[in-house]
Amino acid sequence: MATTWDRVSLIPFVLVKGTEGVFADRAIDRLLAEARERDPEVEITRLEAAAYEPGSLTYLVSPSLFGEPRAIVVTGAESMNDAFLADTLAYLQHPEEDVWLIVRHGGGNRGKRLLDAMAKAGEVVLCDPLRRDSDKADFVLKDLHRYGRRAEREAVQGLLDAVGSDLRELDAAVRQLVADTEGTITVAVVNRYYSGRVEATGFRVADAAVAGNSGEAVALARHATATGTPPVPLVAALAAKLRTLVKVGAARGRGLKAGDLGIAPWQFDRASRDLRGWSPEALADAITAVAEADAEVKGASRDPDFAIERALLRVAAARNRR
Repeated sequence: MATTWDRVSLIPFVLVKGTEGVFADRAIDRLLAEARERDPEVEITRLEAAAYEPGSLTYLVSPSLFGEPRAIVVTGAESMNDAFLADTLAYLQHPEEDVWLIVRHGGGNRGKRLLDAMAKAGEVVLCDPLRRDSDKADFVLKDLHRYGRRAEREAVQGLLDAVGSDLRELDAAVRQLVADTEGTITVAVVNRYYSGRVEATGFRVADAAVAGNSGEAVALARHATATGTPPVPLVAALAAKLRTLVKVGAARGRGLKAGDLGIAPWQFDRASRDLRGWSPEALADAITAVAEADAEVKGASRDPDFAIERALLRVAAARNRR
């Protein structure tokens, strides 16, 4: 039976499978916490499947002198050696009482016989990566809810823009905000903690340009480059902003919603508001300007800073053209 990290319960065999390490770590932590709740004296052993020594599992599951339960956590099963595969398959046929075997497999087909056998004998925790921005936003909101906290919708998007898509970094950012702040997490709070990040700076520049505020956009870009921000992320943020506008503009004509585009609802709403000052022709001009700047900052120009400023001015001018 398949489940998720926040719903898994401790049974004799649990396979934690998938490439998203945050979910895998949480699943294992949850299982071990349950094991300690059942018996504070539980013996916990960790093994590495690639360095497994023949007979180790048999020794670890053998009844102990004091009869305490045992939890065995095996990591790196995607690189398991033949000895681990053979011993674990054999153990599945003759399990011991008061033993919980938790196997972490990071993906791939290595040990497929064991994966199939564990899926039949126990529970599988699916740890698949999140692809859509809306899913990552939900991840942040659910984490905040678990801590008893709330956040403004645009604050969550600001955190995604600042931290990026890596769940480990998002996880760390949420924990920092929970520990260091109180009350509702606002856009101002996120900016205070993460405005120095390259991604956050890039999106602030892009927001200003797309709004037609050429002076603010250029000032922000100059400050960013003066403080060490590379030019490529600035252009990338501007390109991403324009791509979202194009996607939302096309979607509205076909009756599509945020979920159909893989973006959060407030991203859709924000882009819809931004589009009010744009014509299709102006968007095309802006995209052309950014494409030229992208080539220039990646080597086609000797002055990437000038290329960025020129692109920002062209984008802002396109927005302001009536």
